[in-house]
Amino acid sequence: MKNITKSIIALFAVVALSCSVEDVQNRPVIEGVDSPVLTAPSTGAAYVLTAATATAQAERFTWKSANYGGDVQVTYAVEIDKKGNEFKTPQSIGSVISENQVSVTIEQLNNAALSLKATPFAPGEFEVRVKASAGALVPMYSNIVGIVVTPFPSWPNWGIIGDATPTGWGSDTNLDYDLATQKYSITIHLTAAHFKFRLNDSWDVNYGDDGNNGTLEAGGSDVPVAAEGDYKIVVDFTAKTYTITKL
Repeated sequence: MKNITKSIIALFAVVALSCSVEDVQNRPVIEGVDSPVLTAPSTGAAYVLTAATATAQAERFTWKSANYGGDVQVTYAVEIDKKGNEFKTPQSIGSVISENQVSVTIEQLNNAALSLKATPFAPGEFEVRVKASAGALVPMYSNIVGIVVTPFPSWPNWGIIGDATPTGWGSDTNLDYDLATQKYSITIHLTAAHFKFRLNDSWDVNYGDDGNNGTLEAGGSDVPVAAEGDYKIVVDFTAKTYTITKL
């Protein structure tokens, strides 16, 4: 009799355990009804970003709301990733709660592009989408829109300008930055004339050389180039020194 009782108890335990496991496995996943729809920007939108306008709006992203089939609080995040990366490493560039738009600054878009290994001053292809989240419910994603972003470097943007350069006094030629040495350099063809160093394509911060001795002074004299030819210029803006070598 004791053995029969034990067997019955064990049987009920197995049945109860089986029901619990099946309940968990068969529990329905709650999903939304309609995904959000990204309405702006349009495909192919291009952004040439500059440090001088970092706080300005780059884009106002807009979308149609997601439908979760009930009155729930939805958080929307605009995500960006490199084209073709299938959003394996998305960067969030702005989020809002229960709204249909978010303003993204030039600095936010630039930082995201650099985080995705974009090359400064070079146009790169990216994709954007909107992610909708509502508590423990399954996130939903909008349609994907392709955009082009030309970022500026996170380090100061120095260049040279002058009648010795190919673009004259009209525009700057950007210097390359070496992260290891923290110096700027350029190899360039110069004519027998003059040039100066400028920050962010503006005369607000510029350097010249009053003594023509390889040291820089704020607002100093134009740097002379004695003869036309190919030159390598290396600049240390921390030490305020530079070298110019004819190749």
